Amino acid sequence: MKMESPLILMGIFLIIAGILIILFAKLPFLAKFTGNIQLRRDNFILIFPVTLCIIISITLTFILNLVMRK
Repeated sequence: MKMESPLILMGIFLIIAGILIILFAKLPFLAKFTGNIQLRRDNFILIFPVTLCIIISITLTFILNLVMRK
């Protein structure tokens, strides 16, 4: 019983993360932040959203601190 709950929660989290990635891929302004790393080659484009990762990290830290505070 103790092992199933975290695994189910992790699965739900991964499903939600996958859906968000698909939805965010359709929003072009998220890749336009200053500070993002973009590598462009002949048939390859890699965009690593450093700024967006920092913004998400700060937001989630703030939300989790509010929720977990006792």
